[in-house]
Amino acid sequence: MGYDLPMIDSFPTVVPDTPLLDLVDSQREYLSTLKEDQLEQLAEEVRRFLLFSVSQSGGHFGAGLGVVELTVALHHILNTPEDRIVWDVGHQTYPHKILTNRRSRMDSIRHKGGLSGFPKRSESEFDTFGVGHSSTSISAAMGMALAAQQQGIDRKVVAVIGDGAITGGMAFEALAHAGHVRPNLLVILNDNQMSIGHNTGGLATYFAKIWASPTYIALREGSKKILERVRTAWDLAKKTEEQMKSLVAPGMLFEELGFNYVGPLDGHDLSQLVPTLRAMTDLRPPVTPYPYGERQRILSRRGRPGRLSRSQQDRGQSTFR
Repeated sequence: MGYDLPMIDSFPTVVPDTPLLDLVDSQREYLSTLKEDQLEQLAEEVRRFLLFSVSQSGGHFGAGLGVVELTVALHHILNTPEDRIVWDVGHQTYPHKILTNRRSRMDSIRHKGGLSGFPKRSESEFDTFGVGHSSTSISAAMGMALAAQQQGIDRKVVAVIGDGAITGGMAFEALAHAGHVRPNLLVILNDNQMSIGHNTGGLATYFAKIWASPTYIALREGSKKILERVRTAWDLAKKTEEQMKSLVAPGMLFEELGFNYVGPLDGHDLSQLVPTLRAMTDLRPPVTPYPYGERQRILSRRGRPGRLSRSQQDRGQSTFR
């Protein structure tokens, strides 16, 4: 596990001390230069500020707490807003808003004339898709990726979808379509342990790092070009790879839909998230007729760290004022 925060029993009543977040807020480009220990500190400060601001304004906090490290990692790696992040549903985007020049207005969230509780394009150039409904992120991100491809723009596009929203029909339709047209798209499945079981242990983490490495991807694609000419050898190699992956990751469905599945990773461990996501987003499409698509599964716990008991966390994902 990455940076481990203590349990907190109540919402803060005074603004927390956030020196690193203050610096990032005033010089946003500084975020991309931070080291791993600084990213962990930043995630802690974002989390504490999120809890303070929600205690003052009301709004969602459970979903946002579950993606603090993921949000920090994505904005650290990507050149946003030029690169695109599409959040499914959008109620988990409070950390995203805090890191994208809206921290001073967080006390106005969900109030008349204030910030929206969801991504809103007219509110910020960092909000790439106006959302509030589930299961729409993959199709929206795919459209952005295909548009960039048509215009010859070197742009990274990421969709972040939860394990609840991934079950929606629109999400599966988009997955099937993306597997066919194969846009240069990264889809992050944020499994907050509310529905999908996960694999743990050193073997799963080890294979996840291997599958995300440029060396493995290059070897995989090079072998494909050679072995596809010998159908029997290709079928055997593909089946062997799928069986190896199925031992440590439930990704067979996504592989069959045309995605290369990598994971699972601990969504609160920046030492895993940053290098793996960087490797995935830095990959260029192989020299084939179609761009390369990737899918990543991230495990997070909604509401971490626990301000409330686990049973209270399950019930209390938002506050109202």
